[in-house]
Amino acid sequence: MALIKKHSAPVIEELPSFSSLEGAIDFFENSDESDKKDYAVEEISKFDKGGDFLVSYINDESADKRVSTKIASVLSSMDTDDAPIEKIMDLLKLENAYARSLGISILRDFGDAIKYYIVKFLIGEDRDLRIFAINVLGDVDFSESRDMLVELLETEEDINVAMTAVDYMGEIGEVEDIPLLVSLKERFPGNFYAEFAVDSAITLIKG
Repeated sequence: MALIKKHSAPVIEELPSFSSLEGAIDFFENSDESDKKDYAVEEISKFDKGGDFLVSYINDESADKRVSTKIASVLSSMDTDDAPIEKIMDLLKLENAYARSLGISILRDFGDAIKYYIVKFLIGEDRDLRIFAINVLGDVDFSESRDMLVELLETEEDINVAMTAVDYMGEIGEVEDIPLLVSLKERFPGNFYAEFAVDSAITLIKG
């Protein structure tokens, strides 16, 4: 008589609900199974300051790439009013190329919501933040990148900031922007760096 192998029904483990961010983080940090980690990431994002924790995980050099990718997906779907956009922008300052790539991906999904933060940096007095904002515009291919760079270049007096913008104008500028670029040679007379950057950008624009 043939033997019939009996299969026991799979045990379905009920995932917990959390009343606090700390509880969700504790579950995340003490879970080894990927499905539990992913569940915890989604739950953490629902709490105030939960997004901050998730960004800090990506920021960690020892972060697991699979988990970081999951976190990036969850952050991208957050309401932009709740998402820690400025902290996500900070990911673009990291040397870790993977973390930077995730930051760019998240910011692209936020679209126009990042405009406020870029403008805040562009009009600020901190030169490094202005350069950073320009790099964000270039990296995320923001819909208004060109207009914002043109506006910046009309008044920018710091050569490093201006030439960072000029480099991107070579990629996204239009023929009508060439007179503005040429005027920068007069604003920074006799500067080889400015002349080279402007000429290179104009060449690229003309194709």
